[in-house]
Amino acid sequence: MRTHAVLSRLARFGVRMGLTRSREILRSIGDPHLARPVVHIAGTNGKGSVVRMMGAMLRARGLKVGEMTSPHLQHLNERIVVDGQPISDVELDSLLRRVAAARDHWVREELQDELPAGEALTYFEMVTIAGFLYFAEKGVDVCIVEVGLGGRLDATNVVAPVATAIVSVGMDHMDQLGTDLASIAAEKAGIVKAGCPLVVGPLAAQAIRVVRTIAHDRGAPLLAPDAQYTVRLGRDHDVQFTLEESEHWPRVDLEGLALNLEGEHQVANAGVALALAHALPASLRPDAAAIAKGLASVAHPGRLEWLSDSLLIDCAHNGDGAVRLAVYLRSLPDDRRPDVLLLGMSEDKDARAVVAPLAPYVGRILTTHCAHPRAVRAGELASRLVGIDVPILPAGPVEQALPMALAKGKVVVAGSIFLAGAVRDLVLGEG
Repeated sequence: MRTHAVLSRLARFGVRMGLTRSREILRSIGDPHLARPVVHIAGTNGKGSVVRMMGAMLRARGLKVGEMTSPHLQHLNERIVVDGQPISDVELDSLLRRVAAARDHWVREELQDELPAGEALTYFEMVTIAGFLYFAEKGVDVCIVEVGLGGRLDATNVVAPVATAIVSVGMDHMDQLGTDLASIAAEKAGIVKAGCPLVVGPLAAQAIRVVRTIAHDRGAPLLAPDAQYTVRLGRDHDVQFTLEESEHWPRVDLEGLALNLEGEHQVANAGVALALAHALPASLRPDAAAIAKGLASVAHPGRLEWLSDSLLIDCAHNGDGAVRLAVYLRSLPDDRRPDVLLLGMSEDKDARAVVAPLAPYVGRILTTHCAHPRAVRAGELASRLVGIDVPILPAGPVEQALPMALAKGKVVVAGSIFLAGAVRDLVLGEG
């Protein structure tokens, strides 16, 4: 899978929040984002897992399903998927060229060339618009769309969804979203639409208070854990789910569900997915058999994924994600628990917030970096962790650091989705 020239020139322009640019380009190409039903999913952590669970359940129901996620683990094509298959290089390249042509025309006609055409849309906006085009032209029955950043001003927030979800609210992307949970929750609740069901996962009091208020003001039926629905892990490690009856949906009781994803936190994510599935219009709603088949087969690479008996990778890159990883490590028997943390992080992330919950469960930390331009160099990352009560050693680039770490024992890789992808490339040869 190749690098697309149209996008390679955009990566350096970073994040620019706002909906006007995307709306204008989408309008000029026929509003493909309005052509198919959309389920819109936001959250600090877990939203990608919920997308994959929803996709698996709806495919098991027999629907043709589009899934849009970000960022990608190894290949850009992963961001745009139909029926479990990523878009091909040829199709993606063609769509990106069409989006670029629409962008250039908009710059000439509407902006009077006030802005260089190559800077009129961001990398994320280009890929998002291409994804909507692809789903419309493939005639999918439903699109499951993950928010890129926040919600209110995210480029995906041009859709008219049939259901929405906020999986979690945590402290991440504070420069763009705010420095407290209430502010971040308000940004994520920007995806809530009038009369459209909203499912939430377990949220802190500051966050749920804001989300509940916004849902009430917009007349959006709210499904919250331990209120409208409950989800738990049974004695046989099966997922059990109950949805209370309301004027919008009947009572649902499910048990004996096998979930093909590791980690206690995935039970809460499954609760969001199950509530969301039952909040869909009847024409899209999966039955119990499709739900069971979907959850038992769902896959989400890079999330608590064992690449071998000695190598676990996870995309935890913020404090909340690291806590979830720490809970999983604590649950492992001593002879299976990794002793070495191979850590790599992006420049804008809080390394100490990630390491603090993980340090009690590892014997040493090796810092590393991958080739991504936002990656912190191994030596600099180690210097940011001074005072952490675990031996820390900068180990250079991941190609050098991974064998060094494995030589010392079982390894858990964390800190960055880009690092997880790079390790997958090295181990599985999928780069």
